[in-house]
Amino acid sequence: MGNFYLIILDGVGCGHQEDAASYGDTGSNTLGHVVAETGIKLPNFEKLGLGNIIPLDTVLPVLEPLAAYGKMREISPGKDSTTGHWEIAGIKTEQPFPVYPQGFPDDVITAYTSGTGVDGVLANKPYSGTVVIDKFGEEHIKTGKPIVYTSADSVFQVAAHTDVVPLEKLYEWCAFARDKVMTESHAVGRVIARPFAGEPGNFHRLSDKRKDFSLPAPVPNIMSVLLDKGVKTYSIGKVIDLFGGVGFTQYRKTNSNAEGISQLLSMMSAVEDSFVFVNLIDTDQLFGHRNDPKGFAASLEEFDRAIPALYSKLKDDDVLVITADHGNDPTTGSTDHAREFVPLLVCPSGNAVSDNLGIRATFSDLACSAMQFFGADHNFNGTGFLKT
Repeated sequence: MGNFYLIILDGVGCGHQEDAASYGDTGSNTLGHVVAETGIKLPNFEKLGLGNIIPLDTVLPVLEPLAAYGKMREISPGKDSTTGHWEIAGIKTEQPFPVYPQGFPDDVITAYTSGTGVDGVLANKPYSGTVVIDKFGEEHIKTGKPIVYTSADSVFQVAAHTDVVPLEKLYEWCAFARDKVMTESHAVGRVIARPFAGEPGNFHRLSDKRKDFSLPAPVPNIMSVLLDKGVKTYSIGKVIDLFGGVGFTQYRKTNSNAEGISQLLSMMSAVEDSFVFVNLIDTDQLFGHRNDPKGFAASLEEFDRAIPALYSKLKDDDVLVITADHGNDPTTGSTDHAREFVPLLVCPSGNAVSDNLGIRATFSDLACSAMQFFGADHNFNGTGFLKT
């Protein structure tokens, strides 16, 4: 049967969708603009066929790509990580998760402060996680008020210094927000505990102590179907956080793309007949949201260098799929996600129905393809792209 490896390059979209105007994203093209602005060469991506998907200045199309290539359209409303990953896993959402570009309304903040007993909050706006602790960290230490903020994603985030708020207390506050505050019309995709440490001017987030409180993902989805079938499922990176902590035989958290790639290479030497779901977050979190095309390009180059090692690990009956969950164009004025098509590369190309997979009608074509691969009898309202 073999292993099915699914890698999400977070935020690496490849051109605005037809409905992008409704999201304020007309003209966004994360991959195209990063390549054009930085002039990076991605020789291993080029061999796979990345330049066959859309025109790229320095990544050229090839006659015999190592991967089948195409792009996928998101049909669920929204452009956040949870929506994208859920649709990839076969879950079409009908309503977008709530987002708060102006910060959380008074009723949310009042419910949160009343239930936790805190004397007010700081920030309450969309912020970069590093910027918000630099700006409000010292006041937080003086007052004890938690830093509450959001982002382009559907998230309610609480940052607190570990010398001021013990980790378990921070987790309690976030669990309360998840269960009692961020519900019904305010049911965000994730409530996230963001502990930090250090001194004013030198604060740093404790990524290994972060904790996500996610909405449970609806079933069926790829993982629930495969687990019922006896197939082992693995999460690397933040994937497990996006599915409410369930659906995986084993998970491995990571602090960087380099660590995620290392964990994947290690797992590829160990697992058999399994489904491995990987998120590499740096492109989105570190560079897309900070409008840093050079950093974004360097992150793509880092993954490009890993492609030969990943490809060499594939056994004859394995499949490796590389895609994304949304766009995050660092060359636009926005620091938000973008409503974009996402690239699709399927390795080796001989496992796909054709080299050119065209524009897939939904991200859930991936879920259907996983069902094909494992011989599972479930239709996720998409069309698989593997040979059967």
